[in-house]
Amino acid sequence: MTIDTATEVFEEHRPVLMGVAYRMLGRVADAEDVVQEAWLRWSGADRTEVREPRAYLVRIATRLAVDRLRQVRSRNEAYVGPWLPEPYVTDFGDTAPDTAERAVLADSVSLAVLVVLESLSPLERAVFVLREAFGYPYADIAAVLDRGEPAVRQLAGRARKHVEERRPRYEVDPAERRDLTERFLAAAAGGDLEGLMSLLAPDVRLIGDSGGLSKAPLRVIETADKVGRFLYAIAQQGVPDLSYRSLELNGGAALLVLSGDKPDSTLQLDVVDGRIQCIYIVRNPEKLVSLGNQ
Repeated sequence: MTIDTATEVFEEHRPVLMGVAYRMLGRVADAEDVVQEAWLRWSGADRTEVREPRAYLVRIATRLAVDRLRQVRSRNEAYVGPWLPEPYVTDFGDTAPDTAERAVLADSVSLAVLVVLESLSPLERAVFVLREAFGYPYADIAAVLDRGEPAVRQLAGRARKHVEERRPRYEVDPAERRDLTERFLAAAAGGDLEGLMSLLAPDVRLIGDSGGLSKAPLRVIETADKVGRFLYAIAQQGVPDLSYRSLELNGGAALLVLSGDKPDSTLQLDVVDGRIQCIYIVRNPEKLVSLGNQ
């Protein structure tokens, strides 16, 4: 296999490797580092012995992600305020050939699920991502992690039970979420407190992630009254040279808020029964770098 061919093979599988690494780590920069390290190992390997490049590359990327996840755990424990995954522009390309598979991939990369995955051990998270998001057989996952298949099945069972117990039960029509996002934006920008409140579920939650580097709530805000009044107050303060851009983040409709041409924040909603159940706002500038060209 020549260098050019090796590059073509790697680029063919890059979306899958990035998908695995991001779901493992929740940060675009960390996932890109893992993919770059996987490339270095691939380019320096004896590829004549590799019969299945995709399996070989996924094994490398997964093991690197497990190691990286163990390293960054202490960083997240010292995080200022609520932690949310870094917003990720989703484009599944050829990795999801049908609608059902795209739905699975979108769910596995959603903010709500990624937050729950943070509470899994690195190995549990790896097994869950490979099994639930990418449909890998247990035997293949065992080979990736160098574990016995019974141990992998046990890890998978624990991880699935943990996630199912904690993940929100949101079944949202994408068109409905887009519509509510637009109505929410119009009410907030127009200072329409009554209209804003009408969109919020009584037990709505607002989670803001700033990492202590910009203004955002340092605790989760709960109930429609508190969330509505907080958003109304923020809207009155305004953002210099404000503009919005709609895009798909983490498998769902989202808004990128810009101050001039610089990303200020992202906003994404979870919707239940036609009402906003959860609002995610990311304002940590370090997590918005990758959105600068969107």
